[in-house]
Amino acid sequence: MSEAINIGTIDDIDEGEARVIPAEENGTDQDIAVFHAEDGNFYALDDTCTHETASLADGWIEGTEVECPVHSAKFCLKSGTALCMPATIAARTHKVEVSGQDVLLYPAVSVVDA
Repeated sequence: MSEAINIGTIDDIDEGEARVIPAEENGTDQDIAVFHAEDGNFYALDDTCTHETASLADGWIEGTEVECPVHSAKFCLKSGTALCMPATIAARTHKVEVSGQDVLLYPAVSVVDA
């Protein structure tokens, strides 16, 4: 299991927004977007859309889904599943925990493995 990265407090990412943790900081080969979804929970996906090179953190969050800003592909924040065309490949998920007020990211630990 990878080590947790403290990415800030729950107040650092407004609900309906995302923060990008660069690959150099998260220790993986991809930037990771941490989303504060409308359900109040935090989720993390690789930041790059699986259909087109675009930042998912720049997309629109609705409920527990994010819409890519380029071609409107949607992904489930909980599972990474591609929900509509043109994306057909799921985005990789990463485990996120809230400990007190801190948001902890576990890069390369998928939600399924958590």
